[in-house]
Amino acid sequence: MDYIIFVASLAALIYGADIIINQSEKIALRFGISEYIIGATLIAFGTSLPEMAASISASLHGKAELAVSNIIGSNIINITLVIGTVLLISKTVKPHRDFFAKDSSWALFPVLIFVIISLDNQITRLSGVALLFLMFGYILFLLNNSEHTSDIGLDEDLEEIKKDFNAPKTLILLIVGFVTVVYAADFTISSASNIARNFGVSEWIIGVVLVAFGTSLPELIVSIMAARANKADMAIGNVIGSNMANISVALGSAAIANPIKLDFTKYSFDIATLIAATLMLVFITANKMYSKPAGISLFILLAIFAQHTASQLV
Repeated sequence: MDYIIFVASLAALIYGADIIINQSEKIALRFGISEYIIGATLIAFGTSLPEMAASISASLHGKAELAVSNIIGSNIINITLVIGTVLLISKTVKPHRDFFAKDSSWALFPVLIFVIISLDNQITRLSGVALLFLMFGYILFLLNNSEHTSDIGLDEDLEEIKKDFNAPKTLILLIVGFVTVVYAADFTISSASNIARNFGVSEWIIGVVLVAFGTSLPELIVSIMAARANKADMAIGNVIGSNMANISVALGSAAIANPIKLDFTKYSFDIATLIAATLMLVFITANKMYSKPAGISLFILLAIFAQHTASQLV
């Protein structure tokens, strides 16, 4: 029964996030917000809602391993699987934005800060607040630099979108989406914990693989759709913004809800993989290596991560 609940609640989690993503994009387009900012803030925040809800729920239930592993696994998957897939399926990836000059630090800083604050094996409420301010700083940075962001690729029938915009309907759908996400997250975490106990594996493994992959599906779907529509800025911006939101908002909120105490040294390989994946993203953007070989290299790192995780199940 736990398996059915897990799959159903995970599907509901993704469905709720999809509602929020769609309505958030309508709001952004209605007010003429640029494509990159849509991807890096509203859509990134929306696709990170499953991770946020799952981690906060896990933290409130005292399940620190699930709260943290979900975020670490999701960020690894976002870079290796999502960006890797985008690079492999796209004919050409030529972003209008210089991600290295403008955004690479925002991909790396949260990871480094996470490593620093976890050195004493706990993430306090104060650290959680600091992480939330990091996201606030990122949003301000994007807004202050919006004049340099290309709007190429926005829907040509923007005027029609503005005309058809229905504020009450959008508000109701947003509420439905948020309620669905919150309740689905609670069932996802409880069923995942039961599955872990049934298999005799740690909640960390369940979180870093099953929950992380499931909650990363929105990012994967959104980025693939954006890449196929030749909206590379939105696809890459979605991952950078989503990873930022995962650590700053999801982990920060989870720590504020209930301070996290965990022996992070036990999970040094997974944390090192997260650092390696982030550095690879920075390297790719620095050298504008938006190519299939770069995508393959990301998949190789994902394979190493998967092999190590599988070895812990034996």
